[in-house]
Amino acid sequence: MRPNISEHVLDFRKRIISFLPFPPTEGQDHAIHALSRFTFSLMPRCALLLKGYAGTGKTSITAAYVNALKATNVGVVLLAPTGRAAKVLSGYSKTPAFTIHKKIYFPKRGAFGASGMALGQNKHKNTVFIVDEASMIGGQGIASEESFQYRSLLDDLIQYVYQGERCRLVLIGDEAQLPPVGSSESPALQSEVLQNKYNLTIAEMKLTEVVRQERDSGILHNATILRNQIVNTTSGFPQLKLESFKDIHSIGGNDLQEILEDLYQKHGRNGVMVITRSNKRANLFNQSIRTRIEWFEERLNAGDLIMIVKNNYHWLKTFKDAPTNFIANGDTAEILKIVREQELYGFNFADVEIRLIDYPEMQPFEVKIMLESIDVESANIPRARISALYDEIALDYADLGDQKKIKQAVSEDPFFNALQVKFAYSVTCHKSQGGQWPAVVLDQGYLTEEMLDTSLLRWFYTAFTRAQTELYLLNFHKEFFIDSNSVDQNH
Repeated sequence: MRPNISEHVLDFRKRIISFLPFPPTEGQDHAIHALSRFTFSLMPRCALLLKGYAGTGKTSITAAYVNALKATNVGVVLLAPTGRAAKVLSGYSKTPAFTIHKKIYFPKRGAFGASGMALGQNKHKNTVFIVDEASMIGGQGIASEESFQYRSLLDDLIQYVYQGERCRLVLIGDEAQLPPVGSSESPALQSEVLQNKYNLTIAEMKLTEVVRQERDSGILHNATILRNQIVNTTSGFPQLKLESFKDIHSIGGNDLQEILEDLYQKHGRNGVMVITRSNKRANLFNQSIRTRIEWFEERLNAGDLIMIVKNNYHWLKTFKDAPTNFIANGDTAEILKIVREQELYGFNFADVEIRLIDYPEMQPFEVKIMLESIDVESANIPRARISALYDEIALDYADLGDQKKIKQAVSEDPFFNALQVKFAYSVTCHKSQGGQWPAVVLDQGYLTEEMLDTSLLRWFYTAFTRAQTELYLLNFHKEFFIDSNSVDQNH
């Protein structure tokens, strides 16, 4: 006699628990049971939302679920919005993970010959697509094959998944984190949006209890304080606690250089991040770290860490079997060699050899970068400047005569496709999402009590949870802390 669905569910639930490193709490057990029922559901267009705050065991449950799926005849595909987030997901699940973009899109020329991306065909069968860091998925995400237009990443993800036979979707995220830029909420974590806009049947589970193994963490203890204030929408300074915790500290500006030097020695340059609230402040920290910690003297040096600040589809289009099909906003790279610098079209450019930090299996490759983007106080080069660059380059192709041919030529020009980058020693919180570092220095920046609304508390919560083992609160106001005597008196 063939086992019925309920027997499959019970066996699968036991299998998930067998992969957990600890006995599940009551809330975790409910989530595991929901995952088990969902996995064997015969309902079409079903999806499961697994929400969990920092320290609630979401990562462990996800890893156990992936391992249980791999031990059955159900397929599994792991996805994340960014290369860094995919690397984190792959690390804790011990399973290859991909960016959403790499999985669902393929390069395609548009009507005017411009480079862009088109939605692929899902050929998987009986497969669970697991998407981590779903709070980062917004309405806009990828340049289409018509170039200059943008597709909805969430629309395309859902369309892709449910093209497949008996395929379903698990969206995992923390709704206390920052939503996508320009949004007040994360649409991929909203049941109503998924039901009404996409006609999905949604099961939702939420983990809220910090697990016993994490209760000794000052980082998570204080992240929980921030999260509770977000959930309860209470105003005023959060009452953080530093006493008795060894992993979270309040520091003043006078101590910053010594602390950074110690952290760089302890964790390495890729293990430390300074998170701040504006691109202007990030620029200042970046230059200070380059000169005082890295001892770099030139505008750009071999060995510099850079972060890409605008999606780029040009430089990887000829790569075959690459782990990513474009260089994404937020990707980090190391400059290995500076080939040349030149000034043209009113801009300064550099040809450099780089390696992408989050794709260590990729060979280094040469790109052109736009040096002005390093210093601008906005997220990237203003649109008016890019339009001016377009017009200047178009003059070089005027002999083509036809405007469509000129547009195509400019869209393929290496100067027009120069990478926009900033240094990657300090970033804004949005740029840090999806990543984790052993040590984080968090800069409070200018702040008044009136500014402490839910959106800013989400900013602090997201920044706190980027730190894995050490968090340093730089120049935080004493009103943040229960015991102001534990706060550095230099500020």
